[in-house]
Amino acid sequence: MGDCPMCAAQMIPKCGPRVVHHWAHKGRRNCDPWWENETDWHRGWKELFPEDCREISHVADDGEIHRADIKTPTGIVIEIQHSTMTDAERLSRETFYRNLVWILDGSTFKSNFELCHLLPDPTSELAMDIVWFKAKMGMLGTTSGTFYRRSENEPNATMVLVHSFQDIQDEIKRSWRGHRQYAWVRPRSNWLDATCPVYIDFGDEFLAKLEEYGESRLPCVRMVSKKKFVHDAMTEQHAAAIATRFYPINQE
Repeated sequence: MGDCPMCAAQMIPKCGPRVVHHWAHKGRRNCDPWWENETDWHRGWKELFPEDCREISHVADDGEIHRADIKTPTGIVIEIQHSTMTDAERLSRETFYRNLVWILDGSTFKSNFELCHLLPDPTSELAMDIVWFKAKMGMLGTTSGTFYRRSENEPNATMVLVHSFQDIQDEIKRSWRGHRQYAWVRPRSNWLDATCPVYIDFGDEFLAKLEEYGESRLPCVRMVSKKKFVHDAMTEQHAAAIATRFYPINQE
């Protein structure tokens, strides 16, 4: 006999001739089916929050137990995800918790993800005049930033005057609010389809929040400091409000 590391329920050994030997719950309703083995990265995130915010149990209508990685005093649930996940499981968690935000371990796909050039504040006049070419990994012109101006070209023009990021970089930096274009080879599309906010942790002091930019809905990320994320998660009422009261980031 043994105890489950997640729910402390009694477990029994399964040592049959066909299936790899393993432990199983003596009963099926005591443990969270969404549970995954924790990594040091996973535990590190939990330790950023008070102990009474960690591993908070919820009971579904069918009696199944789910434990949120983190639930803040304001009711925001934070799920810290290292492994891959099916669309069905992602959607089931989003439906169950509702006021949910995801944090993904970006180290598992970092080599396929490139943070590209800065983007101006999407509400600025500059942003309204610019159309960016979508960044593609390996195409230096797009990852470093190329665009054309609406004001310089006729609508639906087949040829446009192209500019580079360097032409307006000082103007962009003065009004930057954290947005950057990105290139993602073989993206994990289930996260692009998420109905709750998704933040990627690449191991530094900032998180990259998946967003769409302006009227063109260009895929972008918005850089948010981990310190601000934790502060807002503990004080805001809704997951979508995290990092909306935005303070400029110092790029020095």
